[in-house]
Amino acid sequence: MKAIILAAGRGERMRPLTDTCPKPLLPLRGKPLIEWHLEALARGGVREVVINTAWLEEQLVAALGDGARFGLTIRWSLEGRDHGGALETAGGLKKALPLLRLDGDEPFWYVAADVFAPDFRFDAATAAALQPGELAHLWLVPNPPQHPRGDFGLAGGRVGAGTDADRFTWSGIGVFRPGFVHELMAALPVGTRARLRPYLDTAIAQGRLGGQLWRGIWADVGTPERLRALDAGAT
Repeated sequence: MKAIILAAGRGERMRPLTDTCPKPLLPLRGKPLIEWHLEALARGGVREVVINTAWLEEQLVAALGDGARFGLTIRWSLEGRDHGGALETAGGLKKALPLLRLDGDEPFWYVAADVFAPDFRFDAATAAALQPGELAHLWLVPNPPQHPRGDFGLAGGRVGAGTDADRFTWSGIGVFRPGFVHELMAALPVGTRARLRPYLDTAIAQGRLGGQLWRGIWADVGTPERLRALDAGAT
């Protein structure tokens, strides 16, 4: 399989650390945060990755290059250069997808660069959770303290809106089919800023968004305090 890593965000809550360093390059336990994902993807058999960038994107390109040292081929979706800034999650996905050079309906991994999930397995067996008829399959996690109301409900292998009492948090990891973009995002012009959540809600309404709960190590590296805690060994 191939993968897209979303790495274009400014990281406002991580300032001042991100004033001079893109968030995915902030060090965590001895290596840049994004390298945890790249190494895990390579272990899972992924060989081609597209990374979208905007803020201080030249630093990311210089640090990671063509991906050869990870056993990967990295291609770059340069939103800063091409559009003057980040296109957000949906806009970034729409621009980056053609760079994956997918074969037909070939599914791909979607990974948020700013989460820490060192034990997640990006292999074919895990990706097989994507069922026929689903446009995407998301891995949800128990709600962290900073996000107590969660994002989505989960029942019978399907992601739904849920209620305050039964929602979980999206981990930022999923397997998507190209049809998610080609069908649900067909009217979104390339280069337009847009959030992914409305398109996920459309997939929910169509009964085409699968999901499951994952209880491995996971953290949203959203503040300097969380980064320091993780660096000290907290999970």
